[in-house]
Amino acid sequence: MPNLFLQLSSDDGSTPVSTQPLAEGPALLMLQTASFAGVELVPWGSNYTFAVALAAPDESTHLAIYKPRAGEAPLWDFPEGTLYKREVAAYLLSRQLGWDLVPPTVVREGPHGVGSLQLYVQPMEDDAETARFWRGTDPQIEKMVLFDHITNNADRKIGHCLRDATGKVWGIDQGLTFNIEPKLRTVLWQYRGEPIAEPLKEDLAAMLDVAPVVHQQLAPYLEPQEIDVMLERARRLLDHGAYPMLDPRRNVPYGWW
Repeated sequence: MPNLFLQLSSDDGSTPVSTQPLAEGPALLMLQTASFAGVELVPWGSNYTFAVALAAPDESTHLAIYKPRAGEAPLWDFPEGTLYKREVAAYLLSRQLGWDLVPPTVVREGPHGVGSLQLYVQPMEDDAETARFWRGTDPQIEKMVLFDHITNNADRKIGHCLRDATGKVWGIDQGLTFNIEPKLRTVLWQYRGEPIAEPLKEDLAAMLDVAPVVHQQLAPYLEPQEIDVMLERARRLLDHGAYPMLDPRRNVPYGWW
């Protein structure tokens, strides 16, 4: 994907792409208001995904990921045309929890119709320590593991786990989430059966204390039952205080790497 982004430019090719990270507020404003200045199809995956350059009103250009509803392949176990909304719901839930795991994401009309638009995170280059890091127990990884249990993420591949230049962990590709049936599939198995860290339990409790607010935030993107079941998953995890054991026949994602 980085090579595709190098092909993107503004319409006249004169505006360089900004490499400066954006804070959440400016990032959301840019995603909502910037014009599409360049679009390149990402040539892998079962759904149409586009790397895009966005020309902001301040004349800066930024990179983003655009996933139009029209490019979603129908699935038997997810309602048709809903994956882009689940991307936004995951971002909003991450923000509500105070975990900042999902890059800023909005619903936006684009060149191929309505879809999700997510700020691009430039990943840290892989090195000899990369695999060791993702097999480890860094607190950021535990946060992602718990988030995936809450959202019922059916597709946590290693390629959906990023660290940026500062070492901060991000999770991308959140479309296969919030199913009402158990669907968890992940490559992050190191916490199975382990107790949940106390600070994360406190975050869960705080989120559950404002469940009506969570319902209101997620209502434009998920069905009421999907929100109810998500909240019930969080309650069970909090009450149990530990991560469930996983089944290698059910809990490994397809094309897991």
